[in-house]
Amino acid sequence: MNLTYKILIGMGVGIVVGSFFQLSGMDSSHWLYSVLVDQVFFIGGKIFIALLQLMVVPLVFASIVCGAANLSDGNSIGRLGGKTIGLYLLTTCAAVSMALVLAIAIDPGAGAEASTSEAFEPPEGREIRDVIVGMVPTNPVSAMAAGNMLQIIVFALLIGFVVARSGEPGARVRAFFEDFNQILMNLITLLIQAAPVGVFCLMSNVFAEIGFDKILDLLQYFMTVVLGLGIHLAVTYGLLIYLLVRVSPLAFFRRIREPMLVAFTTSSSAVTMPVTLRTVREKLGVHNDVASFSIPLGATINMDGTAIMQGVATVFIAGFYGIDLSASAYLTVILTATLASIGTAAVPSAGIIMLTMVLAQVGLPVEGIALILGVDRLLDMMRTAVNICGDAFVSSAVARSEGKLDMEVFEGRREVNAA
Repeated sequence: MNLTYKILIGMGVGIVVGSFFQLSGMDSSHWLYSVLVDQVFFIGGKIFIALLQLMVVPLVFASIVCGAANLSDGNSIGRLGGKTIGLYLLTTCAAVSMALVLAIAIDPGAGAEASTSEAFEPPEGREIRDVIVGMVPTNPVSAMAAGNMLQIIVFALLIGFVVARSGEPGARVRAFFEDFNQILMNLITLLIQAAPVGVFCLMSNVFAEIGFDKILDLLQYFMTVVLGLGIHLAVTYGLLIYLLVRVSPLAFFRRIREPMLVAFTTSSSAVTMPVTLRTVREKLGVHNDVASFSIPLGATINMDGTAIMQGVATVFIAGFYGIDLSASAYLTVILTATLASIGTAAVPSAGIIMLTMVLAQVGLPVEGIALILGVDRLLDMMRTAVNICGDAFVSSAVARSEGKLDMEVFEGRREVNAA
């Protein structure tokens, strides 16, 4: 059976099992809930995420070194980086703008009766200048240990850039990293076979904990975000895929099912990144020197789905408190949400940290985030899947513009070696 269908079955069964525990009214005091949900499903899901996480740092470093070493001149790296970052910021700006228009039209905060029982303490925000300075590593080993993706990317680009200019010693180092990268891709292929079981455990655990009463309380907000995500995925990405990648959007979406499903269950672009990179190279036909740069960068700065949530949440919280936002405030939301995506950790619920920054910029009470925390876990799963689609689209669009998109691989007429 195709791995995608196995993952779908694991997801479906997990939703059913988790919903059974939720609807039956069981909690941790019941022995069956305690054994299965709190122990078996929790452990299984955590192990699956850990298996993917262990690949992230070495894969990002090795892939970017290989990609930068193959782009032997600075102009190529600058052009590739400019296109990639430009497309990521453009789609994020479009996402939050569309979300604001949609939320203003629906007005999900009018008459809302949301529970504020969720505890929320606003995290400390970071200024843009601190984010920019923080991109440059002072200790690359520390950056790798902490999983600071921007610093890892900058250090790997510098190493790859120098490797390309070091003659015979550089050639030996490049051969080592290419072999190491090949081994890592083979390991990903092995680990992803555990995805159906991991997905089942994660979904069972999530749906056993999510209270459907919270979704009903916030149904209008919930459905507005879902509608925004659907429009961005089908219309915005669909149109851009057709115009820039010049392939069928449906064929494109079919080929990235696996990373989107993994993203949905893990709620983390960083954790899903090894699967995304493997899929982009082996199913979409993006050459390694493009994929190795654009995918890790996208997992770090591309937050289209999160930007949609922020746009809707801002309008929802403003409506709930009866605060009217001016046109300049909406422009501030667009700018802040777009810039805040840079440097935000690609981990579950990172969008909440970004939302704190957005609300503070337009004078809305940050405590209002407590209103939406009850359903944020499920929305986080959905918006992460949209983020992953954006990563794959930008990588493919840049590869197409650089003449590095292998259509024989995309159409399934040729298999690509993982190296």
